[in-house]
Amino acid sequence: MEQAQVDQQNAAFWSELCGTGMARALGITGESPDALARFDEAYFEFYPYLKGYADQFHLSGRPLLEIGLGYGTFGQYLAARGAQYHGLDIAPTPVEMMRHRLRLLGVPADETVLQGSALEIPWPDATFDFVYSIGCLHHTGDLPTAVDEVHRVLKPSGSAVVMLYNRYSARQLWRVDAPRVISHVRRRWRRSAEAVRADYDTNSAGEAAPHTDFTSRRGVRRLFSRFAEVKIDTQNFDDIYRHGKLVLARERIIRSPLAKAFGLDLYITARK
Repeated sequence: MEQAQVDQQNAAFWSELCGTGMARALGITGESPDALARFDEAYFEFYPYLKGYADQFHLSGRPLLEIGLGYGTFGQYLAARGAQYHGLDIAPTPVEMMRHRLRLLGVPADETVLQGSALEIPWPDATFDFVYSIGCLHHTGDLPTAVDEVHRVLKPSGSAVVMLYNRYSARQLWRVDAPRVISHVRRRWRRSAEAVRADYDTNSAGEAAPHTDFTSRRGVRRLFSRFAEVKIDTQNFDDIYRHGKLVLARERIIRSPLAKAFGLDLYITARK
């Protein structure tokens, strides 16, 4: 697809907030402070390592950009820690959600949270001390340009935290049980790209995200080669089933060596 078409489809697809399925499962409707607090508690319980990527830095008073806003949980956490928060999303709904959350915090929102493309970040060079993008850049259709844009808007010695999908995660190798890995990989080669994308992101209609890239550790090193220092963590995991029965729950795996080796997500911390 042409980039303009990818952008248009992404704007439509991600207008349904990422996290809507979780909210519905929890019976959460509306955008009241209580509803959002219930969602956020469940979200951080599901991703218990996520806060650590904010807490590792002193954010208070520092200019920060988040790209890909979703339900706004992580963005609100960053803003509540005192960062000079700025947000960017290609879709209008997450922009409005993030503005709503910032207003609840008493933080200016209309001029600092914008709708736009990660491929043309609408801020000047060397604007931010920190850039965060959790699960967004691999959907842009041009991952190298997106990473270059992150580098561009960072100040010298600034840091980026970016999550990208792991090309060599366990999910990419098997879905049922380990003895069937080889045959399953062969079946995956014959699956459509849309079916593979649907393993990761679907909307309420069951449609897959318009575009998704998967990246290896080696690929990350290439993408982030302009950065002075790059650290890669592997996080997240699926429940493990055997013959249709749950063998090991995700909650017991996500902090294990298995998740660190074959987790779904690559968390990159890169210093300019």
